Amino acid sequence: MDAVLTFFADYWRAAIEVIILWFIIYHMFRYFRATRGARIFIALVAIYICMTLLSRVLDLVVIGRLLNYFSVFLAVALVVIFQPELRRALAELGSHPLFNTFSESSRQEFTERLVEISQTLSRRRVGALMAVQRGIDLKQYLETGVELDSRLTPELVSTIFHTGTSLHDGGMIVRMGDERILGAGCVFPLNQSEMSDRSVGLRHRAAMGITEESDALALVVSEETGRVSISVEGKLEMDLSEEDLRGRLNEIFLAEGFDEDEEENEAGEEELEEADEAVIELAKSKNKSKKSDTPNDDRDLAESVS
Repeated sequence: MDAVLTFFADYWRAAIEVIILWFIIYHMFRYFRATRGARIFIALVAIYICMTLLSRVLDLVVIGRLLNYFSVFLAVALVVIFQPELRRALAELGSHPLFNTFSESSRQEFTERLVEISQTLSRRRVGALMAVQRGIDLKQYLETGVELDSRLTPELVSTIFHTGTSLHDGGMIVRMGDERILGAGCVFPLNQSEMSDRSVGLRHRAAMGITEESDALALVVSEETGRVSISVEGKLEMDLSEEDLRGRLNEIFLAEGFDEDEEENEAGEEELEEADEAVIELAKSKNKSKKSDTPNDDRDLAESVS
């Protein structure tokens, strides 16, 4: 009996390990398959597997030992290759509602501030590139420009990106938490992918580049057309109207947890309304019973007097 229990215990332990490993590998593959380092990773793994099989088949002892040492360096190399993706994944984990203290009202105010600034720049045909720092620190790009610590306002942003100023060619970094301008005139990495759309200029490529390397959101205003675009995770969304921009920013900034809280609050309000209606109905029924009892009491009093 003990042997049977031990067998099933080992079986379930192995099954749990397989499920956990499958879950980790599957989600890592889904997350990293569209990244630039995915091809490098596949190539390294393919070379390692081929060399391992070759050393086993031909009994190449020295190469086998070298491959054992190489596996350690391969793990370190993967961390270096996927450094931007790992930082973004950790930042997304840190931005989960369980760990995020940025309130819903603050997010909505920040969204409206960005919409107001983008529309002001669009009307004035002022070209702009803004990177909103979220989870990952953008200090390495901040050091390429002029560090500031100013309140985010449409007037100041318009002044910085005016063609007569020395900072209008670079990018601006804005911190999401306290709505502060951290720096301007910053140099962002450019996206290297081929673009068929000729309207995509350096500002748009820089917006795609900074969002590929971090979890930042980039806001771009075209100087020629006044069109407003945003970039998230290296993907560019062009020519957004005011309502489209507001809705898209709300989707990005507002966490799912806040939507669940809103549903719970609405359900609680409905329960309170139902309770209030029940109390009102109970009060009405009591008033009716009092009114129906009053004539009988008066009649009894008159009979006793007579």
